[in-house]
Amino acid sequence: MTVRAAVLRGVRDMAVVDVPDPEPVGTDAVLVRIGAVGVCGSDVLRYAVGKGYGFPLVLGHEMSGTVVEPSPSGLLCPGDRVAIFPCIPDADDPMTEIGEFTLAERYDYFGSRRDGGLEEYLYVPERNLVPLPAGTSLLAGAMVEPAGVALHAVRKAHVPPNASALVIGAGPIGLLAAQWLRILGVVRVLVSDVDPRKREIAEHLGFEVLDATAGSSDDLAVAATDGRGVDIAVEASGLAVTFLQALRAAAHRGQVILLGDLRDDVDLPKELVSRILRRELVLRGTWNAVITPRTTNDWEMVTACLAQGTLRVEDLVSHVERLDDAPAVFARLADRGEWSNKTLFAISDDARAEREAALARSLSARAVHA
Repeated sequence: MTVRAAVLRGVRDMAVVDVPDPEPVGTDAVLVRIGAVGVCGSDVLRYAVGKGYGFPLVLGHEMSGTVVEPSPSGLLCPGDRVAIFPCIPDADDPMTEIGEFTLAERYDYFGSRRDGGLEEYLYVPERNLVPLPAGTSLLAGAMVEPAGVALHAVRKAHVPPNASALVIGAGPIGLLAAQWLRILGVVRVLVSDVDPRKREIAEHLGFEVLDATAGSSDDLAVAATDGRGVDIAVEASGLAVTFLQALRAAAHRGQVILLGDLRDDVDLPKELVSRILRRELVLRGTWNAVITPRTTNDWEMVTACLAQGTLRVEDLVSHVERLDDAPAVFARLADRGEWSNKTLFAISDDARAEREAALARSLSARAVHA
C-alpha cells in the first residue's frame, strides 16, 4: 500500500511524501488506519526549534484511528474505532511493572522518539489501543490524549467539601482540567486568561471567568473568594509568573498542581517560600497519563465521559486540517499567524467526513473569524 506522511526533515522543513509501509512495533502490534491527530504545543516546538530526538520525524501523539486487522487477543475487530496511547513501555523497566509507563527511564513514544500519527497507517501495540464508545467521532477520539493528561493532573488533588479551584490558562488543557475539576466534585471553578476569546469559551462552558488583563490571577481569585484563596490551583499556562500566581492563590493547606511545562526559570522569593511553609501548601507535579489498571484508568474514564456527554471537547477545536496542508499549518502555528485554540488533522476519509459538522458546533471555530 502507499502511505502518505508529513515528514519533519529539519527545523521548519516539513514535506508530505510517500513513506515505506509501517512496521510492527512493541508487543502484539495491530495495524491501524489513522483517523485524526491533534497538534500539541510540543509538536510546534519540535517543528519550529527542533526540540526533539532528531530528524526525520513524523509528528503526532494525540491520535485516533480505525482497526484494520483483528487484534491478537481477538478483542478488537476491523472497523473498531480506538484512541491510541502514545507511550510504548519497556517491559524490563521497574516502573512498567506497576503500570507507570511514562514514569519509566526507558520507553518509546509515537511522535517524538519514533514516527507518529501524521501518516495514514501505523502499527500499534494492542495494549495501547483504547476502544472508543459507539458514536464517538474520530475527531473527539484525538482529544482523548490531552483530556487524559488533564484528568491525570486533576486526580492528584484531594477534593475537600465545598471545594474551590482556580485554573490559570484557558487553552485546551486548562479548559479540560477545569471540566475535570467540576466532574470530580469541585463546587466552584474559576478560570483566568488574558485572551478574550478563550475567556468567552470558558464562560460558555459554564465557568466563572477572571480577566487576567485586569489584574493578576492570584489577586483576582483571592478577591473572588473573600480573601481566602482556593483549595486547588492549577497552573496551565507554562509561565514562571503564572506558577508564582498559583502559589499565591492557594488557601491554607491548598494544593497547587503544576500542569504547564514552564518555558522559563522560576525564582522563589523568600516571602513566597514562607507562605508555602506557613500555609502548609502542597505542590504536585504531573506528567502524562496512565492506561492501567484496566477499566479504572485515566483514558477509560475519558472515553466514558465523552460517551455520557459530561466531558465536552467540541468547543475547544478551532481548526480541522488536511494532511496535505501540514507544512503550511505548522508554519502558521509557529508564527502565530492566526488565532487558534485546538488544531486537529483529519487524516482518514471518515475523519474528513466529520469536519464540517464538528466545526459548525464549535465556539472556537467561530472565534477564529471574530
